[in-house]
Amino acid sequence: MNSKELREKYINFFISKGHKRIPSASVVPENDPTVLFTTAGMHPLVPYLLGEKHPEGARLTSVQKCVRTGDIEDVGDSTHNTFFEMLGNWSLGDYFKEESIRWSFEFLTDSKYLGIDPKRLKVTVFEGDEDAPKDEESIKIWQECFASLGIDAQVWDGKNNEEAKIFPLPKDDNWWGPAGITGPCGPDTEIFIDLGKSTNYDTCPNGGDCKPGCHCGRYVEIWNNVFMQYNKDAEGKFEPLSQQNVDTGMGLERTLAMLNGFDNIYESDVLKPIVDKVKELSGNKDEKSARIVADHIRTSVFMISDGVVPSNLERGYILRRLIRRAIRSARTLLMPEKFLPTLVDVIMGIYGEEYPELLQNKNKIVEELEKEDEKFGKTLENGIRELKKLYPIGGIDPENLPKGMEISGNILRIDGAVVFRFYETYGFPIELTQEIMKDWGVAFDEQTMQEAREAMKRHQELSRTASAGMFKGGLADSSIETTRLHTAAHLLLQALRLVLGDHVFQKGSNITAERLRFDFSHPDKMTEGERKKVEAIVNEQIRKALPITCEEMNLEDAKRLGAMGVFESKYGEKVKVYVMGDEEKGIFSKEICGGPHVENTSELGHFRIKKEESSSAGVRRIKAVLE
Repeated sequence: MNSKELREKYINFFISKGHKRIPSASVVPENDPTVLFTTAGMHPLVPYLLGEKHPEGARLTSVQKCVRTGDIEDVGDSTHNTFFEMLGNWSLGDYFKEESIRWSFEFLTDSKYLGIDPKRLKVTVFEGDEDAPKDEESIKIWQECFASLGIDAQVWDGKNNEEAKIFPLPKDDNWWGPAGITGPCGPDTEIFIDLGKSTNYDTCPNGGDCKPGCHCGRYVEIWNNVFMQYNKDAEGKFEPLSQQNVDTGMGLERTLAMLNGFDNIYESDVLKPIVDKVKELSGNKDEKSARIVADHIRTSVFMISDGVVPSNLERGYILRRLIRRAIRSARTLLMPEKFLPTLVDVIMGIYGEEYPELLQNKNKIVEELEKEDEKFGKTLENGIRELKKLYPIGGIDPENLPKGMEISGNILRIDGAVVFRFYETYGFPIELTQEIMKDWGVAFDEQTMQEAREAMKRHQELSRTASAGMFKGGLADSSIETTRLHTAAHLLLQALRLVLGDHVFQKGSNITAERLRFDFSHPDKMTEGERKKVEAIVNEQIRKALPITCEEMNLEDAKRLGAMGVFESKYGEKVKVYVMGDEEKGIFSKEICGGPHVENTSELGHFRIKKEESSSAGVRRIKAVLE
């Protein structure tokens, strides 16, 4: 089964169950600033999981573009990658565990769909704790599903690992969320394929206690069904949600590998052509390096298409790190110069039909990749030369150590500020410096790396783990403070267009309960007069006490109405249009949006711009508050 067939089977199955397909959102999350990238299909749906009504109804399905960068160093093995597609289906207060589990079982085992032998399936459920009870309901439903095919689904009792089908496990294994500090969450049930005892079983560190969730390779997770029953508040308490939701996710690449009998995801049709092209261009069969280049450039293509550009901050830092890591791996493979456009063409051939925005942004993608290649090429040789001064290949005489250096075996201890200097001076992400040294047979000790990361934080830059989540609060908490600032962002965009011109469009936003951060297209630094004028326009609309109304309509009708949109590729057939103002007080703005809003601008208070600065080339950033 290829990727196109799997996407179609999945989507059509859930359409047959009353779901509406929604398009993939951007990899840059709009409604959840607690993460840098969209890491799951639920991120674009946070407002709806918290009670907002979705224009397409209560049953939804999609194929979502996702980026996860917490395991960059593991990319190139059999399972890790940074970009992936997540097949998902949702119930927004409609069906719950019964339908979700039964439909999953049907899609996996029925010969019309994936046709997996049910004897190979094992599942896990939440075992219960002080926050929530054991998920007995899911256990009962799973037993009925297996029984319908003549299989006795025993529950794990701590000993019957081989015979058991259902494994109650703790929160670390079977609880999802919230995505940020607060928000919707709940128990989940995870579905695994059992590859059998012969798969690494003899070397499994858990021996006879091997069960789903073990990392020896015997069990491969194929699907995760999350039952969002609770909301975690700022005090860490779990309160029942007003509506119970279902959120499921099935990784496309991993599922393709399992269905086709591949032992790694890089054999799937969405990755193999890129890896093969890398090997062809280089004439080198180094599998891991080829996989790193393929994965990182593929992820970079999607990031740039959705508006991220290489920089020293936040998402731009992650993108820069991926591109530079790919370029360094390409150099070890002795790939020819100017190889990037060729790989972009391969990626366009794989994804252009499914994600036409890639084709529309192709020139921009190639331009950004080549600019970063040129920048990094100028610094790489100089940086490596300086690194060799720090630690000459061949080692250092322990009796004659440079000042401030300690070495034990292959573990090197130096001031972390030295590692950070290679970032400041040569543009080496601290992890890249670490990887180069590792290639030379030496590793920095943990204190060195910790100090280097702290130096990065002091410069408001990201450490290796920052992509997992960095902003406190945000739209995910659905607080009134966040809702007010989100509403103010609409006023701000229209005010900017009135003052600066119609070339201004929103390029991204990040909203917490404390402040609004808003990126917009504009080539120049705003003057003090322009800032004051924008502030005055926003505050004037607040004083006017404009009513805010919402209407659901078709996307084409919204365009005819003149409604502004942010990321057009993410919209479905139906959208929500928020109008600020009325015939009596005048209409100030019309925007397509899914986030929460106040009912009247008088609820906002006083708007103040705290800072206006550059975000990236051609993009400015405003930080503002309501007082």
